[in-house]
Amino acid sequence: MGIRAGCIGLAVAAAIFGGFSAREAVAANGAYAVDAADISEVGSCKVESWVQAATNTDFTAVANPSCAVNLFRPVELSLQTVRQRSDGDWSTSIAPKAKWNFIPTGIGKWGMSFYAGGSFDATTGDNLTAFAVVPLTYRLSENTRINLNGGWLWDRMADRHYLLYGAGFDWKFTETLQWTIEAFGQAGASDVPSTVRPRFQTGVRYRPNEIFSVDLIYGHNITGENANWITLGTTIRFPAPEAKPEHHRTGHL
Repeated sequence: MGIRAGCIGLAVAAAIFGGFSAREAVAANGAYAVDAADISEVGSCKVESWVQAATNTDFTAVANPSCAVNLFRPVELSLQTVRQRSDGDWSTSIAPKAKWNFIPTGIGKWGMSFYAGGSFDATTGDNLTAFAVVPLTYRLSENTRINLNGGWLWDRMADRHYLLYGAGFDWKFTETLQWTIEAFGQAGASDVPSTVRPRFQTGVRYRPNEIFSVDLIYGHNITGENANWITLGTTIRFPAPEAKPEHHRTGHL
């Protein structure tokens, strides 16, 4: 209970200080970029973390605690911290996010959610980005689903607006293994051509129990720098008491 309460406190703080206004997009399902329409069970928490290394020597380390609470309606709140090296320069950013589900997912039908958030520089306090995204999920079967994302991103440092897009496919091919492939990106004007080129990731998730999972992912151009990336991520979950197991509720790991 102490760990869950701490995660809830962090997530609620993110919502309060973020003001629930539209801000920037952050990673959606662990280190994957394309989000599903599901949210976590109310009363549950999780801590996602991952490290990423690129062929151009860029590096990213992320910690993302989140909790689902009932604030008039169920909402999943997260507070992502990113430590990043890009072109030899280090930076730290913090990104609160809130996500609501409006149409539950199910086999043979579309589910829909909405999330919004933002990021700011932890050193200078500058507001970096704002975003709003609508994830859609169509479950083909108990073990396969298609995820589609569309939204808006405001790069506040460059004062430019982008259309966000993404499409992904998940296949749970054993009780403990799931394969994901996704393409995503942002459309708009940019001085750096790779910023608006499509981005790609594919990887496998291993989840031996209800609490823990690990992801190994290959990606290309995932931050708009035209490099190849390897990502290693983990998720530690704190289920709500007497809750139905997540992979039974959503069909996925």
